[in-house]
Amino acid sequence: MNVRLQEKYKSEITSILKNKYNYKNNLEIPKLQKVVINMGVGEAVKDSKKIDLAVNELAAITGQKPVITKSKKANASFKLREGMPIGVKVTLRKSKMYEFVDRFINIALPRVRDFRGVNSKSFDGNGNYAIGLKEQYVFPEIEYDNVDSVRGMDIIFVTSAKSDEEAKALLDAFDFPFN
Repeated sequence: MNVRLQEKYKSEITSILKNKYNYKNNLEIPKLQKVVINMGVGEAVKDSKKIDLAVNELAAITGQKPVITKSKKANASFKLREGMPIGVKVTLRKSKMYEFVDRFINIALPRVRDFRGVNSKSFDGNGNYAIGLKEQYVFPEIEYDNVDSVRGMDIIFVTSAKSDEEAKALLDAFDFPFN
């Protein structure tokens, strides 16, 4: 089953990018490889039930069960021991990734308070783009009444582009609202 954004990539975006950067081979054309969503749950140190709530929220947003990340080092000032659960993350690929990106661009981002576009300088130098959200309410899958606390998340779009300029052109073609 192909998703709308995946069809758009295959039919329109590949030809646009191939003409713009004069790629000789179709495999040179940048593509979205994966989307990684990370949610830090610092309050899980005091209350272990918070991690389960974060897992349920991220699973509802992405449609895939998240992995619980554990601390690598102990830190006495935060009462953190090595191996304690402190976050959740999901890696999306293929059709689930395109479906998430479509919902993120067209539904979630317009619901962000005081939204004026995403920062065009958040590329890492290798063609990957990162964005942070302050609250999970922007996704329609989250019911406002069932949320105990506001949690932010980091979303990283990993592309096969060789430069930030090519990655920005790819994300522009996906209609990312850059400011």
